[in-house]
Amino acid sequence: MKRPILVALFTVALAVPAFADVTIKSTGSGKAMGAGSPMTQTTYIKGNKMRTDSVTGDTTRSMIFDVDAQRLYSFDSKKKEADVWDMQAFGANIQASVDTANMKASVKPNGQTKQIAGKAATGYDMEMSLPATFGGKDGMKMTVILSGPVWIVKGAPGTADFINFYKGALDKGFIFSDPRGAKGNPGMAKVMAEMYKQLAAAGGIPYEQETNVKMSGEGPMAGMLAKMGGISMTTTVQSVETTALAADLFAPPAGYKIKEQK
Repeated sequence: MKRPILVALFTVALAVPAFADVTIKSTGSGKAMGAGSPMTQTTYIKGNKMRTDSVTGDTTRSMIFDVDAQRLYSFDSKKKEADVWDMQAFGANIQASVDTANMKASVKPNGQTKQIAGKAATGYDMEMSLPATFGGKDGMKMTVILSGPVWIVKGAPGTADFINFYKGALDKGFIFSDPRGAKGNPGMAKVMAEMYKQLAAAGGIPYEQETNVKMSGEGPMAGMLAKMGGISMTTTVQSVETTALAADLFAPPAGYKIKEQK
């Protein structure tokens, strides 16, 4: 369970500047119960489509978000098949299974600044929390908390494209994590989506982000939930290029078997 959460955090944290077509190379490291998980990622954005290639060890895991077609593809470099979800239906199911009335969200300036990838970044403190259930609507009750500092660059190339992509995706019910994990823990998926809604509203691009995940509950499951949390991920942009990208980059590779998921 830890690996999908770390990959999801890395994916959303590194979906950065879009200026026409854009390629972003980034690095990240994470902790899950004390285990380090170094990753590299390349993010591609072209209009209302985004692709992320996350490399861990000898495996590349890819996700393609097609907002206009409302499709999400997930595949890796070892299995010659791609899972695909209809995000209109999937987003509606996630929305119905999570009550967001008690969600709390805060992204506030902390008065700090620093240089990242040649850009002046402003520091913010982020905290999101949402009461939810694990294992479906009738599962164990828990609270998901995301927190940590974020360094946002304002006025960078692609800021408007970044905001427009996320606004369009969120308006259509997209999530930015593996749907298979989201089905079991929809609260995590929704709080991560809210995180990027808040970051986009700050008016810039997150060039560096530390995301700490905690889960809490009551009764005999409290200890297990505490261990399931304890996840952290730090991501940093290394370079941004604005060369044109081929349209077929935003589709599964030729020859891959497409498997429809629900």
